[in-house]
Amino acid sequence: MPAETDGTAATPATSPARPVFRERLWPGPLGWVGVLLFGTVLGVALLPVDDLLALVVAVLAVLGGLTVAVLTTPVVQVERGTLRAGTARIPVRLVAQPRALTREEVRVELGPALDARAYACLRAWVGTAVRVEVRDPQDPTPYWIVSTRRPHDLVAALGGPGDAAP
Repeated sequence: MPAETDGTAATPATSPARPVFRERLWPGPLGWVGVLLFGTVLGVALLPVDDLLALVVAVLAVLGGLTVAVLTTPVVQVERGTLRAGTARIPVRLVAQPRALTREEVRVELGPALDARAYACLRAWVGTAVRVEVRDPQDPTPYWIVSTRRPHDLVAALGGPGDAAP
């Protein structure tokens, strides 16, 4: 399996202590550059007031932006029979028909084909996703759409045909 984006690799389902699939949906390069530019603009805006103040505000703004980016980055994980996407969790036994979505299919799923009751854990900088149907009759959510850079690995972790890469 390919290496994980956060430094860990996917493991076989026979290892209960480690996740079968784990991915952090980190911002892309443009997001990190945006954080740096935000701090720089704040610092430059305060240069006429005081150089030291401008530097302190710029550094604090960059550190604050980085902290917010790290704390708000969702994790997509399949571990111990549970799919976790951001703050939401569902037992894998209650999901069916996992399907990898290309960038174009994600656009269609979020546009004309969207059911307003669907759960979506999406990040715009991640182009691909996985759609899973929810089989719980008591859950009003018909399906989940979850962003992932490795959709076929997530499908495989959910018990679908994950080896059929595009």
